[in-house]
Amino acid sequence: MKIDVVTGDVTQIQSDALVVNYFEAAGQPGGATAAVDRALGGEISQLIAAGEIKGKLDEMTLIHTFGKIPAARVLVVGLGKQEDLKPDRVRNLMGNAGRYLRRSGVRRIASIVHGAGKGGLDPKVAAGAIAEGFVLGLYTFQAYKTQEPEYPGIDEVVLVEGDEGRVQPVKAGAEKGRIEAEATNLARDMANTPSNHMTPADMAECAEQVAKTYGLQLTVLEREQMEAMGMGALLGVAQGSARPPRLIVLRYEGAASEQARGLGLVGKGITFDSGGISIKPSEGLEEMKGDMAGGAAVIAAMQAIAQLKPKINVTGIVPATENMPSGSAYKPGDVLRAMSGKTIEVISTDAEGRLVLSDALAYARQLGLSPLVDVATLTGACSVALGPVCSGVFGNDQSLVDRLIKAGEEGGECNWQLPTYDQYKDLIKSDVADLKNTGGRAGGAITAALFLAAFVGNTPWAHLDIAGTSRTDKDKGFLVKGATGVGTRTLINLALSMEKE
Repeated sequence: MKIDVVTGDVTQIQSDALVVNYFEAAGQPGGATAAVDRALGGEISQLIAAGEIKGKLDEMTLIHTFGKIPAARVLVVGLGKQEDLKPDRVRNLMGNAGRYLRRSGVRRIASIVHGAGKGGLDPKVAAGAIAEGFVLGLYTFQAYKTQEPEYPGIDEVVLVEGDEGRVQPVKAGAEKGRIEAEATNLARDMANTPSNHMTPADMAECAEQVAKTYGLQLTVLEREQMEAMGMGALLGVAQGSARPPRLIVLRYEGAASEQARGLGLVGKGITFDSGGISIKPSEGLEEMKGDMAGGAAVIAAMQAIAQLKPKINVTGIVPATENMPSGSAYKPGDVLRAMSGKTIEVISTDAEGRLVLSDALAYARQLGLSPLVDVATLTGACSVALGPVCSGVFGNDQSLVDRLIKAGEEGGECNWQLPTYDQYKDLIKSDVADLKNTGGRAGGAITAALFLAAFVGNTPWAHLDIAGTSRTDKDKGFLVKGATGVGTRTLINLALSMEKE
């Protein structure tokens, strides 16, 4: 979908639908909405007076213009109370508005820059939220549908800015929003793809396509190379599958020198998680195709970083494998030796994500990357603790954790910090090895994070557990049923924040 920015009179823009807004209890419409109201002979004011338009959040009122202005329809969206307006509200509203208009057969949408006037939002931020809302909210996954979609897609969204002085920041915001949203949709595509079409080799091919298109360096390690490096934890998980594992490494070089290796992003890439010998129940098992959502977020973030070109170095690492039961699968009670040399007692083969990440984090440290951030659909316990709204954040460096949370806020992703007190470490002590791979259900998200912490040493590190937020069961705002692509925009904005330093 194309996102354009034009300057001019909003009442003279040709489109299938023009989106304007109204604040709750605002009285008469103002700004660009008032100009459209005058051009329509006061129709919007009449609907306000009649109580049909109240301005309540997510309220949608469609008006057919019948040739009074070049736009065939005007959609008045309710912004809610003016004092409550934030970028995320704009992002959600545009997602809802886009789907509403798509059902009307609209192909070209024009929109004012919502929130940049009376709403008090920075024009660049507002434009970015609008672009993200439309691109994310209009996402569909049709790769395996043989019938034509019920509604045609939206071809173009045009943001109309009447103030020449604000056109450049609006263009910059819209472009950044488009890039971040398209990256998020790539992560969604990958996580929505059935696991027989998104194998470890397929993940590597996706990374290769990103690298070729956007000029990234790509290295893919095969099983023999991982064996030579002593990645016994990752290979332990992989040994039950007939499909060979891959360790995918994408590198972006934006710094002027190699004095620092730069930010390391590590994503869990379990392309299907059966639970292994500790097999999962059959209910909902089809959703385990999305257990590589963290790895998808890393690959997608690298795509956006390559386009936005921050002046830092960033490396993305994705350990990709299936977790399957077979005669060769690793078993509860086995002891694995990780790349770092630490030994791990396997209590449950369904606690496999932390095993593949342990070797990926050790590899990242060997490359000299710092700080490190990993993202993973790691624990059901985090989903129980925080539900489907917030991802869990853990770390050994508070400034990095704070920055990660702020980066999420900027991208419309909610991240909430959970504790990592030393007392929890007793739960993952093993009688026969250095660590055991699960400490039980109590505090499960915390003990999983502390397991990972054992493999990062003193390197500044943060962990993002997206188990509860990686999927949604309904369309709402900029979210679309299925994979959410969560984590992608947090990682992108983290990299951009590091450039500012």
